[in-house]
Amino acid sequence: MTVLIAFFANVLVAIAKSVAAALTGSASMLAEAAHSWSDAGNEVFLIIADKRSVKPRDEHHPLGYGREAYVWSMIAAFGIFTVGAAVSVMHGVQELANPAPVESPGVAYAVLGIAFVLEGISFTQATIQIRRRAQQIAVSPLRMLFGSSDATLRAVVFEDFAALIGLVIAAGSIGLHQLTGNAVWDAVGSIAIGVLLGIVALVLIERNRHFLVGAASSASLRNQVGRRLMGQPEIERVTYLHLEYVGPARLFLVAEVDLVGNAVEDDVATRLRRIEYALEQHEQVAEAVLSLSVSDEESLRFDT
Repeated sequence: MTVLIAFFANVLVAIAKSVAAALTGSASMLAEAAHSWSDAGNEVFLIIADKRSVKPRDEHHPLGYGREAYVWSMIAAFGIFTVGAAVSVMHGVQELANPAPVESPGVAYAVLGIAFVLEGISFTQATIQIRRRAQQIAVSPLRMLFGSSDATLRAVVFEDFAALIGLVIAAGSIGLHQLTGNAVWDAVGSIAIGVLLGIVALVLIERNRHFLVGAASSASLRNQVGRRLMGQPEIERVTYLHLEYVGPARLFLVAEVDLVGNAVEDDVATRLRRIEYALEQHEQVAEAVLSLSVSDEESLRFDT
């Protein structure tokens, strides 16, 4: 839902900005139009990411298709960089060489105001979702934003935030052009918007790369899972725990445990599988694999 809201908001804003850019001749407005069309296109990739990442696992993908979210989100981030950032900077540089006056600035301000409202609605919806999830795991919203395994939600928040800042830059550039009579300010605004988009794109690319190569879980989640393991009545201690994200809010869990008592081999295998099944009932555990600890291995400690 968050991605769909962002998509429709960006399409409406992109159309309005394109018309305003044609009427005013503003480099900043053209940069903002390119920005919004880039965002609208990227939302398509994010919708694909959401759809493909929830496909059930099969024999070819035993841990599911969760990492598809990071692949398509990275493609979207490259789109921001190439279409939004590069076009904005290149056009701004061209305008610096041949600055042209902005005509009908009132039209530009009206469109920027409407765009700010629409982008604000999308940004508010996304931040509410971030705050809700942050409260569920008792972390700050900022930490949740950067550390969350939900690539599409992070992309929407960053894109909307960049859009709001870009609108302020565009309005300020046109305003400075009016106050000083120097059209260079409008070109500078276009370049500034491009640099902003480039920074956002690089952050999103890095976050998706982090999860694509096999990101480990946070210390707080590791402690939470460790306590859940120790909460199993049949587990006496845990000597090894590996948690790896295989998709948005989906974990691959591998652990070595020492079971209570000294049961025969068949009974041990049955008990391990029963515990694995119990762990896999949690919505975040895609698969759990347990094996027995060696007696001289040190027990892990999990903070409360």
